[in-house]
Amino acid sequence: MTRRGAVNVRYLLAGLVVVLPLLYFLATGFGNDPHAVPDVRTGTPAPRFDLVDLDGKHWSMEELKGKPVVLNFWSTWCGPCKYEHPLLLQAAKAYPDVVFLGVIYSDEPEAVRRYLAQKGQAYPHLVDPTGAIAIDFGVTGVPESFFIDKQGTIVHKEAQALYPQTLQPLLARIRQ
Repeated sequence: MTRRGAVNVRYLLAGLVVVLPLLYFLATGFGNDPHAVPDVRTGTPAPRFDLVDLDGKHWSMEELKGKPVVLNFWSTWCGPCKYEHPLLLQAAKAYPDVVFLGVIYSDEPEAVRRYLAQKGQAYPHLVDPTGAIAIDFGVTGVPESFFIDKQGTIVHKEAQALYPQTLQPLLARIRQ
C-alpha cells in the first residue's frame, strides 16, 4: 500500500470512530422517549382549585371528592385539542357518573364560547385566567388530561391527545 493510501485509510478509520457511535445514539434516541413528559403528580392528591365555568358556576376540587373526574386542559388554537373534542363529548355523554371538566388554557373565553357553539358542548369549561391551576397541575402544554379517582388522587396524566383505545381503560380505572 502506498503512503498516500495508508493516510486515507487512517482518515477513514478516524472518521468511522467518530461517526459510528454518533449514528448509534441517534438511532436509539439516546435511550429516551421524546414523547415522555415527566410527571410528579400521578399518585398524589389533585391540587385544590376554585374556578368559575363559562356560565358563572363555581367548581372546586373539594366538591368533586367522591366522584371520578377527567380534567382536560385545552385551547381553541390547539390542533390536537380539536381532534380529541368529539371523543370527549361522546365520553361525557356515555359516562354520566364521571365528571368531565375542560380547563381553558391560554385562550379567550369568548373564542371558547364560539368554538363550543359550533362544535358542541357536553360538560363545563372552566376559566383559569392567570394559568395558576395549570401551573399547580404541572401542565406543560395542551392538550393534557388528568384522570382523578373518587378519593381525589391523580391516577394518570395523558400529555397528548386522547384516543379511544387510551380513554376507555383510563375511565375504567377511575370509576372503580
